[in-house]
Amino acid sequence: MSTPSTKSLLHPRSCHRDGYDFAALTACSPALKAFVRQSPAGTDSIDFGNPTAVKTLNQALLQHHYGIQHWDIPADYLCPPIPGRADYIHHVADLLAAGKEVPTGPEVRVLDIGTGANAIYPLIGVAEYGWSFVATDIDADALRSARAILAGNPQIADRIELRLQWSRQQCLQDVIKPQETFHVTLCNPPFFRNMKEATASTQRKVSNLTGKPAASPVRQCAGKEGELCCPGGELGFITRLIEESARRPTLSQWFTSLVSRSEHLPDLQRTLRHKGARQVRVLEMAQGQKKSRALAWSFL
Repeated sequence: MSTPSTKSLLHPRSCHRDGYDFAALTACSPALKAFVRQSPAGTDSIDFGNPTAVKTLNQALLQHHYGIQHWDIPADYLCPPIPGRADYIHHVADLLAAGKEVPTGPEVRVLDIGTGANAIYPLIGVAEYGWSFVATDIDADALRSARAILAGNPQIADRIELRLQWSRQQCLQDVIKPQETFHVTLCNPPFFRNMKEATASTQRKVSNLTGKPAASPVRQCAGKEGELCCPGGELGFITRLIEESARRPTLSQWFTSLVSRSEHLPDLQRTLRHKGARQVRVLEMAQGQKKSRALAWSFL
């Protein structure tokens, strides 16, 4: 039985616009059956407060829609919401198309800053558009997980190169080759300044999902400290990325980053004007009731 609510705010090319077809998903990935339950509205769903259920749903979605046969992440790493991550990819594809046909194939080179243990953006980007990726991270354990995912999916592994960023204070320097260029960069930055902020945020999310106060600081989407927190939080991270991109303005046709808090946009846009960005755009996205956005800029 399919979930009846249409996620009409998702990108028009998204395969997730009609919600989760649990009949198709469980047929593709039988392990999901153990977590499917009836929602109060009488439709099939899962407990989105259960990290194992969410990860199993992700495995089914990736297998059913994107042909990813083997996908797993270690405990405590971020488990990404697949429809929202796919939306970012589709909106970036529109940015590259510039009103024309979306460019596809391995000649389109993408830099994923902070790919994490899940490598979700390269996986979807290769499956949807055949792009090639350089995916970086500061966490060697996360990259080991990403390598295991690629090893389990040899049909796409040659399109994704993983690199360790040694410095926690840099996004581009030392991990990118001197003459290397890209069509676009992606980034899902750490949102919080410290773990106290991260835990409080997740407790609010769990309360909203369950309708009752969270009994413990368990993080519904998990996440290592390096994934969730950095000096200055989201605003500090993206500001540093802008400053680095200004020092290498020809590195990429477009630089982009998700921006969780819309109140950060004015400060970031002022920084971009100060650094000489010639084009600045805000890519508006929505997944159900949740609104999100990506900031895109170019010096070319």
